[in-house]
Amino acid sequence: MKGLLYGKLKMLIRKPWPFLLTTIVCLMFAFFTSQSGANEVTVPYSTEGGGDAPKAIMEELKATDSIIFQEMSKGDLDDQVSEGKSSLGLILGDDDYTIIASADTPNVPQINQIVRKAYMKVAQQKEVEAVAAEQGIGSDEVQGWFKDVKDDPSFSLKETTFRSDGDWVYDVKLQSLFGFSLFFVIYTIAYNVATIMNEKRMGIWDRMILSPVKKWEMYTANLLYSFILGYAQILLVFLVFRYITDVNFYGHFAWVLVLLIPYVFAIVALSIFITGLVKKSQHFNAVIPIVAVSMAMLGGAYWPLEIVSSPVMIAISKVIPITYGMEILKGITVNQLGLGDILYPVSILLLMGVLFLGLGLNFMEKRHV
Repeated sequence: MKGLLYGKLKMLIRKPWPFLLTTIVCLMFAFFTSQSGANEVTVPYSTEGGGDAPKAIMEELKATDSIIFQEMSKGDLDDQVSEGKSSLGLILGDDDYTIIASADTPNVPQINQIVRKAYMKVAQQKEVEAVAAEQGIGSDEVQGWFKDVKDDPSFSLKETTFRSDGDWVYDVKLQSLFGFSLFFVIYTIAYNVATIMNEKRMGIWDRMILSPVKKWEMYTANLLYSFILGYAQILLVFLVFRYITDVNFYGHFAWVLVLLIPYVFAIVALSIFITGLVKKSQHFNAVIPIVAVSMAMLGGAYWPLEIVSSPVMIAISKVIPITYGMEILKGITVNQLGLGDILYPVSILLLMGVLFLGLGLNFMEKRHV
């Protein structure tokens, strides 16, 4: 088995271009989609009510990075949203606000959180000013207090978020990175697993069976090589984004690398299952792109499943490995879940892997592929 692995690695060194090309394409897709999503978002807004609160709120909102708030009339705002020129709009009142959205977009929770925080801060300042006024302290002096505290705080605060079951967090960089990495590795693994079928048809396995190498060792060497190659591709992509583009893995980069193992195993098993079903390599080459793209679309690799409202699509996603791969990676990073909370998707991927592997090997042996 060691000799087979050594031979596979020598072939990779001799012809590394398919592996490198897939890795580079994955890097490009993940980088450019994450950058396009990370650009500044323009949010049109209008004010209602005659108080000074909306003005104070906007002073807070203008300090927000990556979001530009553009003032316009209520009618123009409605036209912008209804015509699709803007995905959402904001109406600021004295005591509350309204978000107008044409669809359930990923930016809505983010904007809602930012605006709510600004209203809470302004309300707190008003309460302090009211108490100070009762003591005969002017508003200008109170504003000076706030400025001094902001410039030289007495202590620092660590901000965390409590989320209910209906809330979710969207990180466009990690969504793109995880999604395209899990998508492109399907091609890398599948086409390497398919070499088993090609080698059998060329009679290579018949000649090797005459040697001391056992059949299970031949299967193990091929599948282990495909696993190592797929894992190495994702590892390389993640290392580039971690240390060159400085993507935030929320302090769990090591756990991300460990939790990739169940997903890569499931894809290796799925590839051997598909190999056992098809009759020719031409059929395999036609099936794999369809399967990979379909799984990426339904499994949340291209967009978060949280914005999908169709119960049918959600139900289909439950039988797709990418769904659980994304759930694991986003759970340990963006959602800050503990290891106990992600045992379920890990278990599902391991179960899928065992089932696909057993069925695939059985099909290949019965059909003498």
